[in-house]
Amino acid sequence: MMNSGSNNAALPDVSGAVPTDALPTAVRERWRDESVRSVWLRPSDWYHPAVDALATAVLAAGDPVAAAEELGRARGYDGVGIGETVDDLACLYRTLGAADPPMAVLRALCEGWADAQAGAIAFGTALDPESGLPSRQYLAIRLAETYRDAALPTQRARTTADLGHHLVLIDVAAGDVDPFTRAARSAAVGAAMTTTYGEGHPMATLGGGVFAVLARADEDPHPPLEALHLEIARRCELLELRTSTRQPVRVWIEPLPATHEQALQTLDRISRP
Repeated sequence: MMNSGSNNAALPDVSGAVPTDALPTAVRERWRDESVRSVWLRPSDWYHPAVDALATAVLAAGDPVAAAEELGRARGYDGVGIGETVDDLACLYRTLGAADPPMAVLRALCEGWADAQAGAIAFGTALDPESGLPSRQYLAIRLAETYRDAALPTQRARTTADLGHHLVLIDVAAGDVDPFTRAARSAAVGAAMTTTYGEGHPMATLGGGVFAVLARADEDPHPPLEALHLEIARRCELLELRTSTRQPVRVWIEPLPATHEQALQTLDRISRP
């Protein structure tokens, strides 16, 4: 049964375990380990600055409701399911010795998540805070539109496999990196993709250092691919990210399969957990 009392009443005193100035970081790492071990699906996308805010609020024995709502909103924007979001919150309280999150904190988390989902419906997508690119869900919608348009009467001359588009895929991952380096690398890649392809080319982050662009197949792909390589290299060099970026960056073209369902399976295959 969920604790319905004071928002922090169920928490033991943890201040003697580690130095006070290290408490939020230590709790965050224990929280992440517990979540990734038991409930979180993709370790690469667990961290968000909102987790630091919630850990700090809980440890300060104040009111963590606002921080929980912000974390729920961040999870909703990132496309994390409500079940995974709630289970992750439970992991935080479990690492601190509490049986369950207080009801007010859980409610705030769910309200933040719902707000983000409503915003995603209203605006069609949510942007990844690190790369500035839309999520995989957005790319799935644009792929559905591509397959739908290919089936229109005016497009019947095309074969099912000739959809007029292909996926350009980018893999920059190079082993484990800390959350802050990963965020800087994602920002560099997102900016490079936007600069190279511009408007009219749906693009998204697929997690774990993998990115995608839905590009037209009737254009020569080589100049944009070369330009993208150079722009990623330039931005990573500028931010001193070369050692944490795959060398060379892997960029390749993935033809679209015959159906939208198969295209989603392709995204599943190339996405890195």
